Amino acid sequence: MSARTKARKRALDILFSSDVRGDEIPVTLAAEAKRAASEPAREASWLYAREIVDGIVDHQAEIDESIVTHSRDWKLERMPTVDRALLRIGVWEILYNDEIPTAVAIDEAVELAKEFSTDDSGAFVHGVLARVARSS
Repeated sequence: MSARTKARKRALDILFSSDVRGDEIPVTLAAEAKRAASEPAREASWLYAREIVDGIVDHQAEIDESIVTHSRDWKLERMPTVDRALLRIGVWEILYNDEIPTAVAIDEAVELAKEFSTDDSGAFVHGVLARVARSS
């Protein structure tokens, strides 16, 4: 598994944990940063995970608006928590990270959805992110 794939999973963990606990993302991120400081072997994945989460925090309103616009009548609150987090990661990579090819951002989000969410989540995440990509 590549360092960026591990970082996406780590970002997913942070976003999911924050959402489920009802904590602000920066609070969960700070706790993870403290833990990451004691795990130097995982530094490569931590740096990109932090970049993802910071980017989502910086652009959350725009990211969420894009998700709602392209999810075809799905409200954010109705989406499975994992799907919502993965869509935020994917939209951030598509719209705000020029280093990641759009196809890679979509494929990585879909694979994580298949692994960690519902049977229908891979197709749902793919559909939303593909529409975001086409409109950007």
